[in-house]
Amino acid sequence: MKVLIKQARIICSSSTHHGTTKDILIHNGIIEKIAENITDSTSQVIELPHLHVSIGWMDSFAQFSDPGFEYRETLKSGTHAAAAGGFTDVMIVPNTYPVIDNKTQIEYIQQKSSSLAVNIHPIGAITKKTEGKELTEMYDMFQSGAIAFSDGLNAVQSSPILIKALQYVLGNDTTIIQLPDDCSIAPNGLMNESVTSTQLGLPGKPAIAEELMIARDIELLRYTNSKLHITGISTKKSIDIIKQAKKEGLNVSCSCTPYHCLFNEEDLTEYDTHLKVNPPLRSKEDMIAIRKALLDKTIDCIASHHIPLHTDDKVCEFEYAKFGMIGLESLFGGINSFYENIYELIDQLSMNPRRIFKTVLPKIEENVPACLTLFDPISTYTFENKHIKSTSKNSPFIGKELKGKVIGIINKNKVILN
Repeated sequence: MKVLIKQARIICSSSTHHGTTKDILIHNGIIEKIAENITDSTSQVIELPHLHVSIGWMDSFAQFSDPGFEYRETLKSGTHAAAAGGFTDVMIVPNTYPVIDNKTQIEYIQQKSSSLAVNIHPIGAITKKTEGKELTEMYDMFQSGAIAFSDGLNAVQSSPILIKALQYVLGNDTTIIQLPDDCSIAPNGLMNESVTSTQLGLPGKPAIAEELMIARDIELLRYTNSKLHITGISTKKSIDIIKQAKKEGLNVSCSCTPYHCLFNEEDLTEYDTHLKVNPPLRSKEDMIAIRKALLDKTIDCIASHHIPLHTDDKVCEFEYAKFGMIGLESLFGGINSFYENIYELIDQLSMNPRRIFKTVLPKIEENVPACLTLFDPISTYTFENKHIKSTSKNSPFIGKELKGKVIGIINKNKVILN
């Protein structure tokens, strides 16, 4: 199979072609030639206005619900959603049934996803059944292909357990991922605790539940000298705590979600259950702080927190709706709507996650496998149901104008175009 990409702006800071506009010829999954002008009548030609190309993007926190909740998402439908969003690589959380807490489950994910166009990287659970009580056999899971370790949507509450986990991963140089949520504080909170929550009559979850967890985890990181990634940060103080830890030289990284950059608690006045998430949407000041931290690179990368949910879990009273939204297909268009430097944005989508989690960094050079994302960062469009490839449709972005279209991906000798 031959594919010829015509006149694409190359954005890849590790490539000798970075910032140039070139033709790229791909033959049987290998980049055969990069030049000013290539003619090949036997190739599938991709030629579009504003065409850009980068190495494939990587998402560090998504739920594909397989095994156990395939009615929400399967590995196959999840990769369709990922490809539509421009992602060639996705790290999936262990919150399935059964939980991904042993090498057999890691191998199941590896084998079932091997033929798919998107690379699936399973995150192994820290504790058995993600219950926070007993450590899993992390070494066995690492040997079978676990890229990192986390209890996913269930933050590890026990300090002794987290200390052991942080010490355990030192042996294989992997990373612990934590969602910052102290569940002992306002466990029944439905949104950010504020004047708005009072006005709406909804139980609040204060920012301190997040900030205390981050402060504790960083102290445990300092004690163990290990590696920690905090995902889904949502408050200004959380950013300040992490920034200080980085200044001290601690091995801590962090990611934010698209929705914490684009929505805030004021958007909940209509009780839109699609905006019920954890950590919750915070104040407008916090939202602006998250944006600034993303732009000044305090935040290392963007994580979709793609959580597919059945309609029945969202079309109900706010109190009974489950936490989470899908986000892979809309991530680029949402973030790109306020992110002015496309070069830095693409680094945060492609380079930074791979550096943090130590995966192979693809290249845009001749004679290497093609792992590419094709996109148009300029055009705007209205996000609709037809753009969603996920089995679930729980997105607050439907009907919103987004800036930047994903054209498709080329990976594993497969071409997936939108």
